[in-house]
Amino acid sequence: METIFTKIIKGEIPSYKIAENNDFYAFLDINPNTKGHTLVVPKKPVDKLFDMDETTYTALFKYARKISFAIEKVIACNRVGLTVIGLEVPHAHIHLIPLNSMSDANFSAPKTKMTEKEFIELAKKIASEIKD
Repeated sequence: METIFTKIIKGEIPSYKIAENNDFYAFLDINPNTKGHTLVVPKKPVDKLFDMDETTYTALFKYARKISFAIEKVIACNRVGLTVIGLEVPHAHIHLIPLNSMSDANFSAPKTKMTEKEFIELAKKIASEIKD
């Protein structure tokens, strides 16, 4: 199944990559709720999160946890929230969103605007904080 995420993972569509390993890819959302809003996706496309095999499902959340720690070191926030909606792209993914209020988790609220330079610098900063 070809999705926008598989094209991003293959490098056919540019992204602001934060991290990747053999199984997962993490990158900044280009239409972020807040600065630092990150998507974590499995490289193997599966439409629905709960259709993933248990091993991959558990590993995805473990990987997202590692990314969330890096986000918290770079972005001033009360916490990093996690949400899974799955309606926008038929490829399982996790949203990691730096939160300071409930409105930061509102996908209908106005989005945060950032320049390409800001995206590039932020991705580098978060990537530099990822610990193995």
